[in-house]
Amino acid sequence: MIVITTPTGDIGSQVLSVLLESAPSSREELRVIVRDPAKLSDSVRDRVDVVPGSHGDADVVDRAFAGADAVFWLVPPDARAPSLEVAYSGFTRAAAEAFTAHGVEHVVGVSALGRGTPVAGSAGLVTAALAMDDLIGNTGVAYRALANPSFMDNLLRQVGSIRDEGVFTDTVAADRKAPTAATRDIAAAAAGLLLHRSWTGVGSVPVLGPEDLSQDDIARIMSEVLGTPVRYERQSLDDLGGTLADYRMGDAFVQGMVDMMRAKDEGLDDGVQRTPETAGPTTFRQWCEEVLKPAVLA
Repeated sequence: MIVITTPTGDIGSQVLSVLLESAPSSREELRVIVRDPAKLSDSVRDRVDVVPGSHGDADVVDRAFAGADAVFWLVPPDARAPSLEVAYSGFTRAAAEAFTAHGVEHVVGVSALGRGTPVAGSAGLVTAALAMDDLIGNTGVAYRALANPSFMDNLLRQVGSIRDEGVFTDTVAADRKAPTAATRDIAAAAAGLLLHRSWTGVGSVPVLGPEDLSQDDIARIMSEVLGTPVRYERQSLDDLGGTLADYRMGDAFVQGMVDMMRAKDEGLDDGVQRTPETAGPTTFRQWCEEVLKPAVLA
């Protein structure tokens, strides 16, 4: 049995979709933890065991992990948490105890690049995610942390400004090249690890995408795919913090985002060499054609 958290989220829903496609041949039973089961389609609810509630709740994970062989773990963002420790390790602690109590053998978690880099200890949200990885790894389960760069799909939050103004923003230098990954490649990597559980011990699995791109590269490719000029506008870290605060996000989350973005501009995502094993298949151009362009035209 495989348990999937965040089955209605961006990555979690794609993990669940891959596992549902593989379920008949793999003979895996699937169980999901979901706050609102009504958000699952009827076709999904008919094929999975549903445990309602939050996977940060001890009683919920105690029920969900009974009889489980493997777990897909993703901590949902909590912009109002009093600290990043609470948001990541605090949220995960009950599950870590339940892994041990129920003899869960394999866990695949969504994490981030940065471990071993000089800025890993001051990278805000990423620093908290790496501490969460350590918490899970110390339980004795076989654990693989998916070490991800920034997501291509984050640009979907800026569809309005891309379409109406031909502008997208970020805080990194325009010419800094860095990896970027499609969430569907992250989901595919997670599903593969969950279905083929010959691996042991604790480690990370980078999902880098096939190429490093600068924001200028991203603007050029978007312009070519969309057939209209798109330019990059660099936002200051102070402006980023102010924008997040305007959305009533908590101080800890705001500072965590600012620290993470500062660290990205200082090489947080540069610590892993791309190999055929770490390079996800989806190019940014392909993602723009198949995901961004339809969203912009909708």
